[in-house]
Amino acid sequence: MEEEVKPVRWIGSSYKDLRDLPSEVRKAFGFAIDQAQRGGKHPDAKPLRGFSDAGIVEVVKDHLGDTFRGIYTVRFSGVVYVLHVFSKKSKIGISTPKHEIELIKKRLKNAEIDYNWWKLEQLRRPKNV
Repeated sequence: MEEEVKPVRWIGSSYKDLRDLPSEVRKAFGFAIDQAQRGGKHPDAKPLRGFSDAGIVEVVKDHLGDTFRGIYTVRFSGVVYVLHVFSKKSKIGISTPKHEIELIKKRLKNAEIDYNWWKLEQLRRPKNV
């Protein structure tokens, strides 16, 4: 039986931002996204604080004294949305800065709109016989 691998959809600049990260961080985030695509969960993945459900996931990776965060959602059936990838600049506290949370919320709304269009497109495609 063939394993179902969910497609990944990138919101905003998340793909470009991932590509700009150090190789070790890209690999860690790529592995976490791959796990989500296969219905699993990366050992370092955890629900992002400030959101009402566990479907918004954060992966944190430290590298050479810097902290990087990748945020994705598995809230929508059949697809993984990468919402935001960034370097946490603040040295005060471990919480995600408010402006980053606001951007994630905005991108989550954009993901919902995209998902509705994506689902319509899936319904329009002929089924393989």
